[in-house]
Amino acid sequence: MLNISIVLYHPKWEEEVLPLLRELLRVKNLRKIYLLDNTEPEYRKSETAQQKETLSKQFGSAKLRYMAMEENMGYGRAHNLALRESAYYRTELHLVMNSDIRVKAEDIDAMHDWMIANPQVGQLMPKVVNPDGTQQYLAKRLPSPLDVFGRRFLPAWMMAKRNERYELRDLDLTRPVNAPYLSGCFMLLRTKAAVEAGLFDERYFMYPEDIDLTRTIHRNWLTLYYPEWTIVHAHARSSYKNKHMLRIHIQNMCRYFNKWGWFFDPERQTFNRSL
Repeated sequence: MLNISIVLYHPKWEEEVLPLLRELLRVKNLRKIYLLDNTEPEYRKSETAQQKETLSKQFGSAKLRYMAMEENMGYGRAHNLALRESAYYRTELHLVMNSDIRVKAEDIDAMHDWMIANPQVGQLMPKVVNPDGTQQYLAKRLPSPLDVFGRRFLPAWMMAKRNERYELRDLDLTRPVNAPYLSGCFMLLRTKAAVEAGLFDERYFMYPEDIDLTRTIHRNWLTLYYPEWTIVHAHARSSYKNKHMLRIHIQNMCRYFNKWGWFFDPERQTFNRSL
């Protein structure tokens, strides 16, 4: 069985959330969907009653649980609430995903069955494309400070070759890749592997928590980019458009490098050279 958790923040209900829920509730292996709303209470008051009524009328399912947070607790910390329930109820798989994803219920069931049949796999991410069909390169090697900050602040031509290697474009991405960094937009996790890794590190408000969790799972499990299936991701890239989000991104990436090492990170070198 499978649980799904989605963190919301000022969600686009009609455009994104409700169509996605209609599809997810068709998943045959679904146990429960957790909607974790991080929207500030003062903004949520006017819409919560209406949205809960809409959810109740349209879905009215014991498989759907809406949780309104008292504060914006961040991405990983909110998902951990649902992941702990998956661990408590011994739900074998847990899908962490964004609301801006489009995926077919049948593909989630197929991924579920494949993960069950391959117990050595701790995490899976399918091929991810933009709405126009172009590929998003979201399976990566572990980043160095230059990979992170150079992409943001240096001219694109200076980082072109380095970005190709960082984003695994030097590999055959028509085949599965055991990558140490898979994007948080769609993380199909084996609950046991996520628990062994300590779940998301809640010291990160958002951004590098997916790098942190994937690399920790990668120590003992396969963490696969698996292009058998394709999902659509309407990626906002908010830190490229909003100075506040850019500051949050920089602060949390600094926390990541403080934890794992800025220039001396032997595990990063080992994992990256293995590809």
